[in-house]
Amino acid sequence: MSTPDARVVLLRHGETTWSSQRRHTSHTDLPLTPRGEAQARSAGLVLASLDLRDPIVFSSPRLRARHTAELAGLGHAEIDDDLAEWNYGDYEGLTTAQIRETVPGWTVWTAPTPGGETAEQVGARADRVLGKAEPMLAERDVILVGHGHFSRVLIARWAELAVTEGRRFAMTTGAISELGYDHDAHTIWAHNLTTRTEPSEGAR
Repeated sequence: MSTPDARVVLLRHGETTWSSQRRHTSHTDLPLTPRGEAQARSAGLVLASLDLRDPIVFSSPRLRARHTAELAGLGHAEIDDDLAEWNYGDYEGLTTAQIRETVPGWTVWTAPTPGGETAEQVGARADRVLGKAEPMLAERDVILVGHGHFSRVLIARWAELAVTEGRRFAMTTGAISELGYDHDAHTIWAHNLTTRTEPSEGAR
């Protein structure tokens, strides 16, 4: 039986130069922009309002995620390589529009990514992350600091949906999503939370 007030909280890293240009960024280790740093600090305010239960924090190994965790006031974050962003392979650094110049209609959700990960491989990583997090929820909440596409896959898999359904959960930089339970069913309690009112660059 689930703990009714248990939460898995997802935090996407703050803005980088590439995210502001909507360029696919997986292993390229970019720093946050000044705006991204401000987004991370703002995320800390949102997290503080959630009244989480002694949360344990896990982060992607990428600098942009680790720095976001630090600026959000999360203290020590354990590194989990499974929280890395979708590996875009040959499409690293390209925008969707650029990819579609040679592959019309391409999306990461439904089309091959040469040299990178398939949706099935990313889904398997997400399932591992959630499989490690869920047993902890009996005692503590869990915060996962990571990336846009991978966080969307985590949401879909928590909700027991196919990986490709992650395309329906746009997540902006520095935003938070809150996953939990309702009558033992996996539930999305809140999505894409920020304190910001200015326009965002959105999700790819």
